[in-house]
This record gives sequence, structure tokens and C-alpha cells, in this order.
Amino acid sequence: MGLGFIIGVFGVLFLFHAAYSTIQYRGLLKIMEEEFSGPPMNVVLELLLGFVFCVSAALTVPGNFLSIHPDSEENRIVSLPANLDFMIFNHRAKALPSVIDMKLKH
Repeated sequence: MGLGFIIGVFGVLFLFHAAYSTIQYRGLLKIMEEEFSGPPMNVVLELLLGFVFCVSAALTVPGNFLSIHPDSEENRIVSLPANLDFMIFNHRAKALPSVIDMKLKH
């Protein structure tokens, strides 16, 4: 576990605590028969802090990018056109007039 993962866990915990605090605050307002106009400022700050932690963890925790070039040595797929079962040639573009048909009609 790296530092980024631990920051992400703290971010998720902050978000859960902010949600719990908001639910608790709304329950308190119902008891006092007041209207809910928004969460308190400490909950908003906790939400923002949790969001920043989660975004920073999401940007730092994932591994290295892999190459997308088909000739690269790092690819796990050796040849892409080997499976022709999913190639579709019958699609909506056949309803459009082709360029060749347009030239023949003139």
C-alpha cells in the first residue's frame, strides 16, 4: 500500500462522515421543526477535502500506461484481426447513396 492509496481511503472516509453528518443534521432540524436550507460549513469543507483526496488518489494510484500500438512488444494481444466473428458489414450506411451511384446517374 502506497501513500496514494492511504490518501484515497481517507478521502472515502471523509465523504462517508460528511454524509453521516448531513443526515444527522437533518434529523436534528426535523426535531427542532426547522427547514433544511443546506449543510453546515464544516460538512461542506469536509466534502471538499474528501473530494480532493479521492481525486488525488485516483490520479496517483493506477499503474503505468500501456502501449496501444499493435506492433509493440508490451501488448498482450498478438493479432487483432484473427477473430472475424464480430466484424459487421451490414449497417445503416447502406441506406445512403454511394459516391459511385451518384456519378453513374449524371
